Amino acid sequence: MQTKYRIHHASAFDTSPLAAGSVDLVVTSPPYPMVAMWDLVFAEQDPQIGDLLEGGDGEGACARMHGLLEHAWDECDRVLKPGGMVCVNIGDATRSLRDDFRLYSNHTRVLNAFQARGYAVLPDILWRKPTNAPNKFLGSGMLPVGAYVTYEHEYILVLRKGPRRLFDSPEARRRRRQSAFFWEERNVWFSDVWLDIRGTPQHLPGQAERQRSAAFPLELAHRLICMFSVQGDHILDPFAGTGTTLVAALAAGRSATGIERDGSLAAVCRRALEAAPQWARSHTQARLERHAQFLAEREQAGRRVRYANTCYGFGVTTRQEVDLWLPLPKQGQWTADGDYEAEYELPGTGPATGAVS
Repeated sequence: MQTKYRIHHASAFDTSPLAAGSVDLVVTSPPYPMVAMWDLVFAEQDPQIGDLLEGGDGEGACARMHGLLEHAWDECDRVLKPGGMVCVNIGDATRSLRDDFRLYSNHTRVLNAFQARGYAVLPDILWRKPTNAPNKFLGSGMLPVGAYVTYEHEYILVLRKGPRRLFDSPEARRRRRQSAFFWEERNVWFSDVWLDIRGTPQHLPGQAERQRSAAFPLELAHRLICMFSVQGDHILDPFAGTGTTLVAALAAGRSATGIERDGSLAAVCRRALEAAPQWARSHTQARLERHAQFLAEREQAGRRVRYANTCYGFGVTTRQEVDLWLPLPKQGQWTADGDYEAEYELPGTGPATGAVS
């Protein structure tokens, strides 16, 4: 298996290098409207946004910011295949303008934008971000009615373009079975609240740029890619930032394209991709070790698994995990066209832990 990664220095409003209907999954985290660190990003593209913010018109500024994002959603719709999925990580904003404190519901506006394009809205995920803040309120402290709850979560919106994707050929069904995840992973990943993912703990280059771009964690992107695509699919991130989605796609055995308007982040993306095979191998080994621990705990509890995985030989809980294979990339390389390509070890040749009970 071979996968390919491309970084385009362009606006999210321009996916012209991609053919219509060529993408299986969009995973992205756009700049959050009405969060101050992204004011300039929006105002550079629409100067009226800066005027509205300066004049204290938060609702007007928010509407125009989302108007810009709508161009990106149009492009995502153009390149996404029927049955393809979209996952958008976005947070709502709380802000005071001229002493008027209010919530700006970014996730609602994004949902409305995709619904207007005919997308099916699926159950979302709340990513609860751990915080060490001792105060759980904003405003007037212990005096009603001017105190406000603090926001410690972001949304992961999940949407589908048209009817559910079909796997109507033997090869498509084989890739789907091979792309299965572990039963115990399913129980965590498909919960509606994620509590176990922290900030950006990934050990990849460009930490300063990751803070500036507010990159989401690699584990978050990797889960979504495993949940809503299969090996060999093509993933798009129209707000690629420091390349988190591309790295996660490489680890999951999917190809990916990233689009990023900030040219200074291109070098960070390149370094992240070069470090990705090492991270992916470590991450895959950790998944296998967690599964081995899961098997050991079941054995101790006297609960034996019924099936054996054909690739690794260890036990699995369900028949759907029998053909599961976790991609294990070798060192990648840059091509003359500027793409990064990765090859993978064949199923059955990578590390295996655990045994059939």
